[in-house]
Amino acid sequence: MPGAVWGRARHGWVVPALLPAINLALALLLSAVVVLLIGESPTRALRLLTSGAFGNGEAIGYTLYYATNFIFTGLAVAVAFHGGLFNIGAEGQAYIGGLPVALLCLGAGGWPTGLVIAAAVVAAAAGGAAWAFVPAWLQAKRGSHVVITTIMFNFIASAVMTHLLVNVLIKPGQQSPETREFAPSTWMPQLHDLARAIGWEIGRSPVNLSLILALAAGGLVWLYLWHTRWGYELRALGHNETAAIYGGIQPARTVIVAMTVSGALAGLMSLNEVMGVQHRLLLNFPGGAGYVGIAVALMGRNHPVGIVIAAVLFGALYQGGSELSFDMPKLTRDMVVVIQGLIILVCGALEHALRAPLDALFRQPARASAGS
Repeated sequence: MPGAVWGRARHGWVVPALLPAINLALALLLSAVVVLLIGESPTRALRLLTSGAFGNGEAIGYTLYYATNFIFTGLAVAVAFHGGLFNIGAEGQAYIGGLPVALLCLGAGGWPTGLVIAAAVVAAAAGGAAWAFVPAWLQAKRGSHVVITTIMFNFIASAVMTHLLVNVLIKPGQQSPETREFAPSTWMPQLHDLARAIGWEIGRSPVNLSLILALAAGGLVWLYLWHTRWGYELRALGHNETAAIYGGIQPARTVIVAMTVSGALAGLMSLNEVMGVQHRLLLNFPGGAGYVGIAVALMGRNHPVGIVIAAVLFGALYQGGSELSFDMPKLTRDMVVVIQGLIILVCGALEHALRAPLDALFRQPARASAGS
């Protein structure tokens, strides 16, 4: 009997932990085939990709800068997914989340930096939450499918921001659709400056305090989902709506809360770009991070720890891919997109095909232990 218990426990954690690694290995193997087909060496490409992403302090900083965006959007997708909701609107929610952040920074010149950051966190979360609230309400009260409404709201967000940046917020005397630069007191502190202040010299890169905020958000999501009554209600609704209703959970309220929290997390992504790097509001600053967050959440098994690891992987693909294209001209940015697509394909569409053999493999020792 103890052997059977150990076998079931091992099966309970080994398969979820091993499956993403196998998915990644298979995706890299398929990517190697693509690299071979265009006449390049897969081992050299992998070596250059790895060194470009982790070869020095500056490269690591750029990797973590990209990963910061993906942590926020991956968490946003995961929170909704635990409630059985597929939030594809993180891109638009991040876009709109950046609007109040930019308005705050434009008018907060001279404020203490700490006060600006605290206010910007609230503004970004509120902007993203507000943009997610309408699709949530339509799903909960009118039965509109959240996938359709969030996709539509991405396009609406893009149109609204284009109008504002071209006709309202554009800096006078310029043609580029962007605001004027914010006052330096409103900039998000760079991590290399903070490290230098304590005597630690690291490479200069765009990574900033938003990374710490993203990790803190991951911790709060973990507490919310697994250590609060609201998180339990959300997960119960995602597992079985009928049983959740029988247990006294109100689906409409839970859906609205879940999507609002999801939108708030997506909105926080704007802190990294608007305050941390660009120091202005400009068109299309999310750069597709909302869509990458879907793949990050899937590969991270919708758990904050897995999401952080997956976000670093995709950050490495972004940074290493940029460096790779310089040394191997045949491997353009489009090839990096192909690798990302293969990872998404294997980790998403082919997940269940790979899970069944693993389940069978680890169930056999458990049955043998039970029989003995």
